[in-house]
Amino acid sequence: MRDLDQALTLTEAVLDPILAREPAGPRVTYYDDANGARIELSGLTLANWAAKTGNLIRDEFGLSPGARVAVLLPAHWQTAAVLLGCWWAGTEVVLRPDPDADLALVTPDRIDDADGVAEVAALSLDPMGMPVRDLPVGITDFATAVRVHGDQFHPRGAGVALDGLPVSEVLAEARKSALRQGFAEGDRVLSSTPWETPAELIDGLISVLAVGASLVQVVNPDPAAKERRIASERVTAQRG
Repeated sequence: MRDLDQALTLTEAVLDPILAREPAGPRVTYYDDANGARIELSGLTLANWAAKTGNLIRDEFGLSPGARVAVLLPAHWQTAAVLLGCWWAGTEVVLRPDPDADLALVTPDRIDDADGVAEVAALSLDPMGMPVRDLPVGITDFATAVRVHGDQFHPRGAGVALDGLPVSEVLAEARKSALRQGFAEGDRVLSSTPWETPAELIDGLISVLAVGASLVQVVNPDPAAKERRIASERVTAQRG
């Protein structure tokens, strides 16, 4: 058996225990109170989307473990899948504009932040998976490209995971964060905080998955809906 922190990718380290224990249970539940959207992904569905992303990164963009991907996306269920796909492919994620990145994954309004990057894919983040309209020449539409890729992925190694941190350090920080915030296996964690920095991403997403909890992520939160959501989603822990 491979040593968890040294040989596994970050995605394997956090998803494999979830898939072995409770693949059909909710893992990421996403709300946007500005438009009423609610999307829920089981562990298996999240893994399938991550696998498609990993295959896209490896087979279409030709990236190998150790490549760098700039992920310029908000806290969103698709972002969670994209991040897990990047780590499954063994690539390093940076959360800032980086002209030296091998690939940038961006929203349409942040295409200019990918200036100088060799490959750029834009995500509409549309709940129905609609493509981005009128993309500039040379920009890949993520929704169109990713859907043709397989939903199984076979990793070929793990490089640096997040902004210079190896898998082992990201996992260690995530576990410490979960302990500090009081997250444990089986918890339903309500959060409305962003994922704009490595610390925010570790605290708001990776820590939840690393201990086998599940996330209820709310953007544009309506304060009047909070107590009702806590009850309906059976929230047991809160962040932000």
